[in-house]
Amino acid sequence: MKFHQPNAELFIPDGSPEAEALRRTTHLGIGAHQDDLEFMAFHGILRCFARDDQWFGGVTCTNGAGSSRTGPYAGFSDQEMMSIRRQEQNTAAVIGGYSAMIQLDHPSSVVKSATEQGLKNDLKEILAATRPDVVYTHNLADKHDTHIGVAVAALLAMRELPREQRPKQVIGCEVWRGLDWLSDEDKLLMDVSNRDNLAASLNGVFDSQIAGGKRYDLATLGRRAANATFFNSHATDASTQLIFGMDLTPLVEDDTLDVADHVCAHVEKFRNDVRDKLNQRLGKI
Repeated sequence: MKFHQPNAELFIPDGSPEAEALRRTTHLGIGAHQDDLEFMAFHGILRCFARDDQWFGGVTCTNGAGSSRTGPYAGFSDQEMMSIRRQEQNTAAVIGGYSAMIQLDHPSSVVKSATEQGLKNDLKEILAATRPDVVYTHNLADKHDTHIGVAVAALLAMRELPREQRPKQVIGCEVWRGLDWLSDEDKLLMDVSNRDNLAASLNGVFDSQIAGGKRYDLATLGRRAANATFFNSHATDASTQLIFGMDLTPLVEDDTLDVADHVCAHVEKFRNDVRDKLNQRLGKI
């Protein structure tokens, strides 16, 4: 495959031929940064782990140059940080048994641009080669601009594919904003209980971020535990680790739907629910 950035790479952990590794991919994660896949798309990784009939493929869109860095990584240059983050991501792909790991190496400024087409075209080529059943990407209410850029580029790429090549399910995942606010009937529930060991192994690979000043490993498992416990106030916990997702499938099935309107409808539903509950207690309803 030929990508827009000269330092983009395709890594295949088990050494299979490129065409085979791409073709066998059933679950594809499209994340902005090295470590996003492990934090947001663990459901897909777990569904495919140690199986030969389902395979997880990963795409990381940015080059990692803007990473925070303190402690042992405080003196690292952008180039050194890019190199170590790439190595960490490939190590996670080995641990998780990914079918393929693609690192597109785009600068964040390109990903956030509304006019640059390189990322969208790269993703379109990957999607056409893999034809996954399920795609995991960032949710449309994420507060990180680069995450939104990746999610929008992924949706536009899927919309440009022939309908028979589009994924059956597209899930927007939690990273830089949880989805607890999404109405319960609209949440996609992804149970990842009882595999904390695998989750910890994957999360812990990214030492440049953890020792570099961000305890993503603890925060990620903590959010999943909180989701499981606080999901239902009137029942015992059915899960110990739960990831919430936003269903983006309608935006891929129907090209006429407005992307911003889709997520804002969820926000408005949350607003109305809060207002109605308050008004009931105030005797206004």
